[in-house]
Amino acid sequence: MFLDLGNLPPDVWGRSQVKKRILIGPDSRGEMLITDSITTCLSPPVYDLVCKVGFEAKESHDINSIVSQYGEVCWKTIAKYMCYADSGQNVDYLKSVSLLGPVCEAVHTHICSLSKAQFDVQYALWFQWTNFSELFPEIFVALKSSQPAAVPLSLMKLTSCLERALGNVFLLIGKECPFLLRDLLVSKELAEVFGQSVMNILRVFIGSPCGLNLRNILWHGFASPQEIPPKYCSMLVLLTAGLGQLLKIYLQRTNFKFIHRPFLTFTQLKELIIFPDINDEVLSVVEELIKKSTFVLKIMIPFWEAVIMKFRSHRYADCIILLLTQLETGLRKVFTTVNKCPKRFLTAESTAFYTTFDEILAKQLSDDEINHLPLFLGEPAMEFLWDFLNHQEGPRVRDRLSHGEINVNDFPKEVTNQLLAFSIVLLLRFVEEDVLSVSKENASIKILIDCANCYCSQFHPVSQLKKKILYCEESITIWPQLPLVPVEQIQEATRLGSNSEANDCYHLIMKISSELQHYVPQVDCNLSNLLDNPPTAKWSLLLHELCSKRIRTLYCPRSVLEVLVILQKISAHCHLVSDQIIATTEIRFKQWTQKTLRSRQRQNYLRMLNSIKLLSPVLQLLLLLITLELVNIHIVNEKNACEYQQYLKFLKSVLQYTENLVTYSNQEKNKWDESINITHLVLVKIWAFTDKKQMLMHLAKKSPNKIIL
Repeated sequence: MFLDLGNLPPDVWGRSQVKKRILIGPDSRGEMLITDSITTCLSPPVYDLVCKVGFEAKESHDINSIVSQYGEVCWKTIAKYMCYADSGQNVDYLKSVSLLGPVCEAVHTHICSLSKAQFDVQYALWFQWTNFSELFPEIFVALKSSQPAAVPLSLMKLTSCLERALGNVFLLIGKECPFLLRDLLVSKELAEVFGQSVMNILRVFIGSPCGLNLRNILWHGFASPQEIPPKYCSMLVLLTAGLGQLLKIYLQRTNFKFIHRPFLTFTQLKELIIFPDINDEVLSVVEELIKKSTFVLKIMIPFWEAVIMKFRSHRYADCIILLLTQLETGLRKVFTTVNKCPKRFLTAESTAFYTTFDEILAKQLSDDEINHLPLFLGEPAMEFLWDFLNHQEGPRVRDRLSHGEINVNDFPKEVTNQLLAFSIVLLLRFVEEDVLSVSKENASIKILIDCANCYCSQFHPVSQLKKKILYCEESITIWPQLPLVPVEQIQEATRLGSNSEANDCYHLIMKISSELQHYVPQVDCNLSNLLDNPPTAKWSLLLHELCSKRIRTLYCPRSVLEVLVILQKISAHCHLVSDQIIATTEIRFKQWTQKTLRSRQRQNYLRMLNSIKLLSPVLQLLLLLITLELVNIHIVNEKNACEYQQYLKFLKSVLQYTENLVTYSNQEKNKWDESINITHLVLVKIWAFTDKKQMLMHLAKKSPNKIIL
């Protein structure tokens, strides 16, 4: 099948930017091969603005009028070349780029004429405000480099560094830093520190879709290596130094203390590791794949080559920055092909949104049509992309790197390895059959393919809930190893434990567990024995078996996500209760043996020991209950509005119980009689709701003793 682009209006593609036909026919594996002859991913107006307009004016400028011999930036001189619309407030970006072009040329010539020592003497001091001063000597070297990807990579790192630093400046005055660079640059807070004319100059280069917009066209993978004029990188280096000078003046005038926000770190590296380490043999295969896979645009090959080079030299942040841009470019190409919307492949104009990861990975297109990319890529690939890029609990690698939240000097190899491994598998989906067959002969490549095909989400709320359940289960199983009450006090403990309300609780637990019996996967599993104190090994195995069930995670409806949030909070509170009881028991037993407990404290300690005899099966019951609801989570969509609200109300009452239990079991409170009281109340509610057969497990359209998946 061919996608005919011949009838597109000339202003969409223009200048022979793409062949008029793109082959998207399925190959013998049922996959899709895409061939093209794309020469730019920039739309004609954006291409002209970035690659031409700044070169139209040929006048030369005396560098001494722009920057002094001591590296002091003359903002007034630069501001003279800014143009505004009739009102005098709105920037005329086209004319400003045209007039600033020769200024940038003069700055670039000046910086390239310096030795490294001269560059450091003149500017090193003024980069310290960025909290990443070591970046700028690297950029200085890159400006003189012959490597095609050197300047674009430097610009990406510079814009993220600058955004983070400007956010720190914003917080000198403001309270909540804007998430988007374009919003940050138009803030009154930054204008107060640096001046409005300075912020307007910055917006010509970054932050405004009407300007050069260097940050976005690079970070979203639209610009190829040859399309970024190095002089704009040099200009941003100088402007960064100039901002440091203005900031110093402002701080001296106000006596404010400038504080750098700490960098974020990845805290869940073990959960990210799915693929094995990539070795040199695999990298050699990749070097050939990037020339043969139609996922890679020919104009972007230098970026892919730099990816391999950076990985080999252990520059993992550089590697992943370049890789992310090319993943977005390649996926945008597939997205626009399978959805038959070729004009969305290019950069949009200032009046429209770019097609970025957000749109590429969405369920629907902007016109509410179904996005066909998820069906084409398959769930494992989509889940991987959502895990690494979108889920709030995940690493959100691109967001954090592009906004300068991560220390690139200490970027973990594990994260880069996983994304590169995934990308290799993606490249293989767009090669000819013979190339694929040869690649599969490599055992390491075969392992990568198998890992990719088996991938399931690690950071979706469903996955996060499973982990919370198992963490809580692990905590509860520690209870049997807790220090026992001294033998001579057993009689007193038994007397204190004779409580009719506690007996009622045990009776309700038996009734509820008998009802749940019909919805556990093992027919011969007796819940009355499972929910014992101490917890049995079978109870743990049951939870692990339930949590191993695969549950759909892509594009969960709002109702599903709302329920998941409540279930997560319940499990988290149960875990906290368990941890508090463990900590309190260990402390009190030590105090008991050391005879440092007062009489009242001893009585309270004994009440606690009796209370936890009840709380153990209660927490086990709650964990089993929410796990059974989890595996049937999608059934919630079958409830009508009234039933759904009643279900939420029930879950929130259980949540309220766990919140109160956290408070009562706190070492400072020790309200154990009250704990039994609220436990009785919540068990009554659970039984009443269970008896109505309105739990998700009841509504699952499966025969008894089966779990809906």
